[in-house]
Amino acid sequence: MNRVRAKLPEFCRTPAGVRVRARSPCTTYKKTGSIKSSDSDSKCSSMEMSFNTFQSNPDSEMSDNNSNNNNRVMVVVDPSLDANCALQWALSHTIQSQDTIVLLYVSKISKEGEKVNSEINQRAYELLCSMKNMCQTRKPGVQVEIVMQEGKEKGPVIVENAKQHKVSLLVLGQRKRSIMWRLLRICWRKKSRSRVVEYCIQNANCMTIAVRRKSSKYGGYLITTKRHKNFWLLA
Repeated sequence: MNRVRAKLPEFCRTPAGVRVRARSPCTTYKKTGSIKSSDSDSKCSSMEMSFNTFQSNPDSEMSDNNSNNNNRVMVVVDPSLDANCALQWALSHTIQSQDTIVLLYVSKISKEGEKVNSEINQRAYELLCSMKNMCQTRKPGVQVEIVMQEGKEKGPVIVENAKQHKVSLLVLGQRKRSIMWRLLRICWRKKSRSRVVEYCIQNANCMTIAVRRKSSKYGGYLITTKRHKNFWLLA
């Protein structure tokens, strides 16, 4: 008797094992920083890490003085909008309620006599008191110290006071200058705020940050440190 063999459909005659090419899942990375610059991403990461962790990992020479994790932050103030911007940035980005703010006002010694110097010091003291009240309102519980100094060279005075008060962070305001102003400064050889800021960044024994508001259109701040210049911080 002949055996009848059923003809299977074509799809049943394919090998039982099917080889599947699986793609590895895409790894998504969440942006943790908001600093934009033309440098590589690794530099941005190191900038963000050092900026965000300076409070928890201060320099070794500061550790003994800040053993209770309370940081001392010095902000250089004056009547300008740049200094006010620096203070506002420090309050919103670096100051915690258990920290201490040192407000430093540095004035040049006037050659016009004691009366003029006395008037300048009085206005400076009133400004410091006003900023102290503002700090205590914005950050209840924060300790605020006010310091007034005089000197011919503003940069060295700031650096020396930062060292004496054992601060872990120094914050200064920075102003954008036009090309014409820069050319005039070179011709006149006058010292400017930008040179004071650069001197402090290069010579201070603590982390030093210069802050400038980006613009009303784009928002954020431009941050300058010893290793990074004009990083755009979107916050």
